[in-house]
Amino acid sequence: MINMSRINSIRRRRREGESIASIARAEGVSEPTVRKYLKVDDLSARPPVRKGRASMLDEWTPVIEQWLAEDRVTWRKQRHTATRVWERLRDEHGVKVSLSTVTRKVAQLKREFAFERESGFLDLVWHPGECQADFGEVDVRYRGSVTRMRHFVLDFPYSNIGLSQLMPAENAECTCQALSDIFEWLGGVPVRIVYDNAAGVGRKRFDGIRLTRLFQAFQTHYGFEYSFCNPYSGHEKGGVEARVGAVRRKLFVPVPSVWNIESFNERLPERCLALGDREHYRKGEGQAGLFEDDRKALMPLPSKRFDVVTWKRLKTDKYGQVTLQGRHRYSTGPEHAGREVIVGLRALGIEILDAKGAHIATHPRAYGDKPTSSDDPSRQLELLCAKPNAWANSRVREALPDPLREWLDVQDKDTLRESLRTLKAADHESGWEHAVAGMLEILESTGGADRPGVCLAACRRAGGIESIAYDDPVDLNEYDIAFAKEPS
Repeated sequence: MINMSRINSIRRRRREGESIASIARAEGVSEPTVRKYLKVDDLSARPPVRKGRASMLDEWTPVIEQWLAEDRVTWRKQRHTATRVWERLRDEHGVKVSLSTVTRKVAQLKREFAFERESGFLDLVWHPGECQADFGEVDVRYRGSVTRMRHFVLDFPYSNIGLSQLMPAENAECTCQALSDIFEWLGGVPVRIVYDNAAGVGRKRFDGIRLTRLFQAFQTHYGFEYSFCNPYSGHEKGGVEARVGAVRRKLFVPVPSVWNIESFNERLPERCLALGDREHYRKGEGQAGLFEDDRKALMPLPSKRFDVVTWKRLKTDKYGQVTLQGRHRYSTGPEHAGREVIVGLRALGIEILDAKGAHIATHPRAYGDKPTSSDDPSRQLELLCAKPNAWANSRVREALPDPLREWLDVQDKDTLRESLRTLKAADHESGWEHAVAGMLEILESTGGADRPGVCLAACRRAGGIESIAYDDPVDLNEYDIAFAKEPS
């Protein structure tokens, strides 16, 4: 397995018309390896299911990275060699590993550092298909509450057209998701993207930028070139900062109401394009016509869309929850308590798999400094059915409406257990919201909570039918006559 920078180099050389044999010689790999990575049509991250025994050096990689990073501000004659790294691991940390293993790891990390330091200088003349990217801040009324979010802008200086996407943060997942959505809307990939800063792409480290692995894979998958503006070089930024402000003033004033971010973003590029329906400030041509030149210069989309996700292995606590960023908790269910799970971080959601890669749960992704919890009351139902004595302090009880909670509070243990099983059955068939509404409906109409009635009411509500209405009144007289007749 070769690193992502080399895969990118192989694919770029092939796009430029270089032969497979020439690429193999230049990259120091075999021709079958070159063909293998040219045929790969999807570089999305895969859930990191453990396969075999991991290298014992993996847990010490951050330590080695830190030593090499410190070397970048140290005189070149006093930097770590692979042998010195091996000696420090042995003497300071007691790591028992061969020198050859450490040598390979150090060489790999140095190649990655070299790749990440590359940065081109941006010409003042912009060509079709080149663009700049930046984030701005906006307030939106998200599901009824005013929330500070980010709007990502991909600006095409040649035509002076900028396209935007609303995102909750500036992390790698949001950046790559915004780019992916814009690429799909455009039907192609820009030739080059220049970033104003490293937000959402990587972290500034000493005199360079350390790219995130997600962005490296994303960039290699789509094949565009990238660079960063030099510090204090306002002349390199083109119109992206102005475009961020223009989009905010035109499309986010007054404060828009947003319920579903994906739906809002689907309409946003067309609205941005409408802002450019005027003459270019310098070229004397219509911006819409110039934008068509931009679109013609785009590279084709890959055969498969990149899955924007970062996978992590985490261990659940005794309640079956995983915690991200130290404050956002996501539930997997009590049956997964204390186990290792695989967590996929996407821009707007969290996907949780078990250690073998089987799906467990999906939650909306939480952002912000306040602690949050995605506890789903229905996930406690199965455990609560087996332990009804925990009812008084359960999250299920707290999530129910007052009439239903008060009725269940006065039931004996057997009735409570059976009612919880009824709620669990209706939840499994129709979902938590419809199950609760169905049980409350049956309770108010019959004074009880029989399972067939609750499940039927929940199923009806899940289908969008609040109540049953008959076009004509039902006449039951015929039944009365039939039952009144004496048997012959």
